[in-house]
Amino acid sequence: MDPKFWNGRPVFVTGHTGFKGGWLSLWLQALGARVVGYSLPPPTTPSLFAVAGVADGMRSVEGDVRELESLAAALSEARPEVVFHLAAQAIVRTGYEEPVETYATNVMGTCHLLEAARRCPSVRAVVVVTSDKCYADTGERTAHAEDDPMGGHDPYSSSKGCAELLSAAYRLSFLSLDEQRSAIQVATARAGNVIGGGDWGDHRLVPDVVRAVAGGEPVRVRSPQAVRPWQHVVNPLSGYLLLAEELCRRGAEVAEAWNFGPGEEDCRPVSWLVDRVTRRWGDGASWRSEAHPGFHETSFLMLDCAKARQRLGWRPPVGLESAVDWLVDWYRLHEMGGDVRALTLEQIGATQDLLTR
Repeated sequence: MDPKFWNGRPVFVTGHTGFKGGWLSLWLQALGARVVGYSLPPPTTPSLFAVAGVADGMRSVEGDVRELESLAAALSEARPEVVFHLAAQAIVRTGYEEPVETYATNVMGTCHLLEAARRCPSVRAVVVVTSDKCYADTGERTAHAEDDPMGGHDPYSSSKGCAELLSAAYRLSFLSLDEQRSAIQVATARAGNVIGGGDWGDHRLVPDVVRAVAGGEPVRVRSPQAVRPWQHVVNPLSGYLLLAEELCRRGAEVAEAWNFGPGEEDCRPVSWLVDRVTRRWGDGASWRSEAHPGFHETSFLMLDCAKARQRLGWRPPVGLESAVDWLVDWYRLHEMGGDVRALTLEQIGATQDLLTR
């Protein structure tokens, strides 16, 4: 990743009020980019967006990706060169509870973003962020590579598979063939199970752990043996930033799908992560297993990231043990009323240092 690439560059981020979008917006601000965000209000209270003052260094536009004309107007006014699309309904359980809203946001929201980009002459590159859950769940304990079939047993997962197919169709049908302007380079990025400070989402493991231990209650874990590709949020974000740079430099050569996940050593069971968090937290924090909620969840999930390593030169900079330490330190500081914006930027700076080694 080249920090000079981003200095002064106009960038548009959907979903900037969310957890990943907030971290990305702060990173772009630190790099000197001119950032405009488009999103609904923060989905939780508290939120990273509020407590870390994400809006302080950018222009924040309140809007819904399900509204094409509003989104297109905001994008046109911002005149960005690079677009990161992170706005989404991101919870598996919520997908079961609100399937229509999930598809409307994750599928048609993506369609609207790409259509708005198609209308905006300034856009050169779009990174559409989907999920590691976009792949068909075959039940096999093997890592998913980018050419594996899309699928998804549940509404959330299938909506992300749909977003992948839609992005490919727009790229092939419209954005790479536009005779009226230079092609827009579109790539999709697949990552999941990110952890880090500032996540207060419902039905998510780390926020559930933090809420329990902060309240002096044992953490209740529904699937302790489920294996996930855990990684600090800065890891995939470093991949998204690098991918956007390469889209601008190399064009169609890299306009395709990419996995950004940890090495095999950091694909751990839920029980390992909860053990590590509660030990780091101290104060008698503990956990126990509870009955499974009754809806389908993939028991084993791992990404094959060989393509990103070989063709982009990307490596996940922060290991899982450090990631857990960083997130506990972040929530501890927040509990004490400390400056979490400064700590977030400090962790971003430490990540950049790791990337240059």
